[in-house]
Amino acid sequence: MKKALLTAVSLFALGMAPALAADLPARTYTKAPVAMAPINNWGGFYLGAMGGYAEKGGLAGGTIGYNWQTGGLVFGVEADGAWSNAKPNLAVTGAPLGLTFADKIDAMGTVRGRIGYAFDQVLVYGTGGYAWADNKVTATAPGVSSSDSHTLNGWAAGAGVEVMFAPRWSVKAEYLYRRFQTQTFVFPAAGVGLTVTDPAVNSVQVGVNYHF
Repeated sequence: MKKALLTAVSLFALGMAPALAADLPARTYTKAPVAMAPINNWGGFYLGAMGGYAEKGGLAGGTIGYNWQTGGLVFGVEADGAWSNAKPNLAVTGAPLGLTFADKIDAMGTVRGRIGYAFDQVLVYGTGGYAWADNKVTATAPGVSSSDSHTLNGWAAGAGVEVMFAPRWSVKAEYLYRRFQTQTFVFPAAGVGLTVTDPAVNSVQVGVNYHF
């Protein structure tokens, strides 16, 4: 009798097992979150060197700056100074016969704000601010040469792209337009004066920066 009862219970239990299993909630699996790749940090001080082409000549010098970063937004201030042999065009009218003028910028620099957006290791930015230039104009006639120099003040604006190609190192390319004040140059030996109205310089330059 006991054997018959145990056999019946066992058969009943085996019959119920699939039904019970079907009623159990399905087990779900959650993937572990994927670790985000580290984002380049553009904030802090940086120093660099730069050079390029400007108005029939070249320029070469150095750069110092500081960036702040909030998410992808990067903003900061940058100053640069460069030796130059740029030769802006002069539009001269009414000069005495045989007298010619040549314009040369011996040095120039800027102090600019920058604002842009960083796509990880690539920063695209706009820039603008103060500009200066040491401008020398020479008047030449047969047997006569006379020069006058002034430091001109003005403004600069442009845009560029900078790429972090290694830890703490970046390379950049930018375009700048500089516009300076009107200035009168006087040439006593030639007995004339020349007013240069709003001289401008376009430059395309590249540079490399080290970030601290």
